[in-house]
Amino acid sequence: MRDIKVAIAVFNASVGNTCGNLDKTFDCVKQAAEAGAEVICFPEMSITGYSNHPDIALQAEPIPGPSVNELVALSKKENILVLAGLAEKGENGCVHASHVAIAPDGILGVYRKLHIAPTEQAMYTAGGDIPVFEFQGITFGIQLCYDAHFPELSTRMAMQGAEMIFLPHASPRGRAIDKHRSWMRHLPARAYDNSLFVIACNQTGDNEKGLCFPGNAVVIGPSGHIQKEWTSGEEALHTFDLKADEFQQIRDNRMHFFLPNRRPDLYT
Repeated sequence: MRDIKVAIAVFNASVGNTCGNLDKTFDCVKQAAEAGAEVICFPEMSITGYSNHPDIALQAEPIPGPSVNELVALSKKENILVLAGLAEKGENGCVHASHVAIAPDGILGVYRKLHIAPTEQAMYTAGGDIPVFEFQGITFGIQLCYDAHFPELSTRMAMQGAEMIFLPHASPRGRAIDKHRSWMRHLPARAYDNSLFVIACNQTGDNEKGLCFPGNAVVIGPSGHIQKEWTSGEEALHTFDLKADEFQQIRDNRMHFFLPNRRPDLYT
């Protein structure tokens, strides 16, 4: 790992307003690049908006496709890695909740949500791969919202070399501070148990489809301690630095870095 400045967006994405969502995405990307960030992460399904109604299929796009192609050009222009989400039109008419990693030289890859919440199962098809991405000296994973409740997934990513996990959410209802407290029941454990950074951000406001999101975000260090938290509920772009020394201090401490002492032979 190396030191890197990261940006995350607390972002309102209306269903059925992909063009408007893209316009705001462009503004955020440019602001992040001007602030010196090398990576910007948007919430789950930030391009198409998030919905748990079957007609989300009408908003779905392929990858690559019109919106992603525009972001590929923007990433190259602004020289920044963009992590953005959409309803992806898959094979045989299926729809994935996907997050695409777009580097200045093209698409790094796609993460398709693996754990589909009960309220989503009629709309979305689960992915089948656990990708880990590399970008200019950092290695990271992506999980989407409900995925974070399954500890094995974070451990698998860590074993594949992930130094940080981005956790874009579209988690509705309640106040931002209450959602933050809910996250504190499990997100610090994902960071602490696997000795990596966890970076989470949520949608905010009305999706124009019956859901309202509280708009919170958090950065958790590899020791499991909160480094940054935002609970205003407002749309905002936040930047912060991830330090390689902090990561390495934990990984070099044989009592605090647990992964080398796993007993996978017992778990099968």
